[in-house]
Amino acid sequence: MAKVMYRDKEWTVQGGRPVREILEELQLNPESVLAVRDGKLINEETIVEEDDVIKLVAVISGGTGAVPRRFL
Repeated sequence: MAKVMYRDKEWTVQGGRPVREILEELQLNPESVLAVRDGKLINEETIVEEDDVIKLVAVISGGTGAVPRRFL
């Protein structure tokens, strides 16, 4: 079994499947998190192996969308 951790939650999931499938099973939006295995970013098509530990990091965006006056 593989372990998935996100914020204060932890799940044990069946490996041998892509990250995206696991995220959907956990009802997490694949576009709102980044998956990290062994300190390296992995994509949603990466197959999660049985003994993997996957840490999920929230995707954060910000800003007002306004262009500072000095760039106009």
